[in-house]
Amino acid sequence: MTLDLDVQRHHQGPSVPDDEELALWCRAALAGRCDRLVELTIRIVDEEEGAALNQRYRGKPGPTNVLSFPYDLPEVVDAGLIGDLVICAPVVEKEALEQGKTPRAHWAHMVVHGVLHLLGYQHGTDQEAEQMEGSEREILEGLGFPDPYESERMG
Repeated sequence: MTLDLDVQRHHQGPSVPDDEELALWCRAALAGRCDRLVELTIRIVDEEEGAALNQRYRGKPGPTNVLSFPYDLPEVVDAGLIGDLVICAPVVEKEALEQGKTPRAHWAHMVVHGVLHLLGYQHGTDQEAEQMEGSEREILEGLGFPDPYESERMG
């Protein structure tokens, strides 16, 4: 699997990962799930842009941590485009603090979570959530990060 990652930085923050880390986390999420050239974009935004996109595409006020926009290309188009991720840096930083996680661990989780959405994973039902969260735990453990849902179970 080859990754062509475009990182767009509309927001700079102290905990925003560099391109190499973002690519590492994307590759980990794609490993064993996609065996072709993959093209995706990660756009790192501030709260204003995050809120505007969340309202426009989900009908929900305020910014959210990660938005996934999968490409829906016809099967006859042989392209590696899987979609775009929009990550709101201030929300990720705030959530990490609230959840007692390192910003780096929460960033990794948001990238993995978003990439899995681009690959078709969902968490609308208990069964879907169980499958997606299990994949997230496995990927993040392989990257050396703790269970991202541990603080939720304890809290």
